[in-house]
This record gives sequence, C-alpha cells and structure tokens, in this order.
Amino acid sequence: MTGDGDGSPNGHGSPPRWLDPDERRIWLGWVFTSRLLWEEIERDLQRDSGFSFGHYEILVMLSEAPNRSRRMSELADATQSSRSRLSHAVARLEELGWVRRETCSTDRRGQLAVLTDDGYAALREAAPGHVESVRKHFFDQLSPEQLDALADIQSTMLDYLLPLANARGDVRTKVLEEARAQLER
Repeated sequence: MTGDGDGSPNGHGSPPRWLDPDERRIWLGWVFTSRLLWEEIERDLQRDSGFSFGHYEILVMLSEAPNRSRRMSELADATQSSRSRLSHAVARLEELGWVRRETCSTDRRGQLAVLTDDGYAALREAAPGHVESVRKHFFDQLSPEQLDALADIQSTMLDYLLPLANARGDVRTKVLEEARAQLER
C-alpha cells in the first residue's frame, strides 16, 4: 500500500477506515449476490428469448418512449452505454429488423433509434419470461418485510448517489431521476 503524498494511505490525512468483519461480510455478500442475480436473469433471458439484457433494455426504453423512438445520444445515456457501444447494439438490432435509425428532424446531425413493429412484437414475446425470471430469482425469495427494507435502503442510497453523479456532471442524472420518479409511483 502506498500513500498519496500526505503521509496517509488514502490521501485524506487520516488512516483508512477498514471494514470490520461484519461490514466486509455484508459488502462482499451484496457484491456476490448482485452478480449472481444478474447472471441468472441474463441466462434466462438469453435461453428463453435469445436477447442479451442490453438489447432487451434498449427495446424496453424505445417501447416506452413517445413514437417508440429516442435520440441515440439520450438512449446511450439512459442505458449507461458509451455512444460507440450503443451504436454497435443498435446495429445488431437493425440487422434483426427490430430497430431502425432515422435522422432527427430538429437536428440533422442527430439520429433517432426507432422500435419497429417486429421489434415491439419480439419484446412482447420476451417480456413475460423476463418478468417471471425477475419474480422467481428476486421477489419470490424475499418476504414483504425484506422488500420494504430493500426499498428503504435503495431510497437512502439514491439520495446519496444521485447528487454525487449530478455534481460531477453525469449526463445520466436526469434519466436516473426520471427512473427514480417512476419507481416511487
């Protein structure tokens, strides 16, 4: 371990606040559980519909947008993807006939991703299996009291994390705030 020049390992002038055994157990448990949960949900989605979660997420966001279309830059922000990564994903969805690109009428430099009727049909076919997977691997494993506690923890963490993202100029903050508002409905 090396210091940052002020004589302390963490650069804050004080010794690091190491996790105690219970905190370490809780933290690592959360990290491992989150990873395993996403692996199960992704595996089910792939097996049942051939979708990656990233492609599914893009189709859902387009299906919920006015005219089933969004600017590519906004879609990249909403999916927490780089512009390049989103462009690659949309190209794959275009090959499948599920999305098409259009030039933005208000800004000729911008492009829209538009969900096609075939894409909407593929999403409608995949959604029930995906929701069942989420229910099976997440909701069915927790009691109503545990879900209430998790909702409280989620709210506390969002209260802390969203202002940090906003302060560093994260362009996703608006999208994240909109998502949070939907969660609280």
